[in-house]
Amino acid sequence: MMVTDPISDFLTRIRNAQKAGHTTVMIPASNIKKAITEILYDQGYILKYKFDDKAGKQGEIHIAIKYDRQSKTPVIKELGRISKPGLRQYVRSNEIPKVANGLGIAIISTSAGLMTDKKARSLNIGGELLCYVY
Repeated sequence: MMVTDPISDFLTRIRNAQKAGHTTVMIPASNIKKAITEILYDQGYILKYKFDDKAGKQGEIHIAIKYDRQSKTPVIKELGRISKPGLRQYVRSNEIPKVANGLGIAIISTSAGLMTDKKARSLNIGGELLCYVY
């Protein structure tokens, strides 16, 4: 199946799995999806992940969704796409928005690779705003 926006598909699969109450979700792999998955894990938004390069042509990413122990609600409250194939959103380092007053993160594609908004601000690098998570 051909997907026109693989990052939106990635985010939607996670969002749908959370709404359905699933503990894991399988997503077709790509390098940018792997980088986003690593950022989500490093920031504590997902429980764990595994890259399965032997499955299918392109491989798979298995993500264990993280839920709050007491309230059983997903840790990720909101997950959205900013830059889309039809309208790319680029920002300078001093224009990077704060997500949920600094409580969330924005994932930015820079010349130094994918990184969070906080890291891009500290390195004084701008780039394409891919998505936000909080």
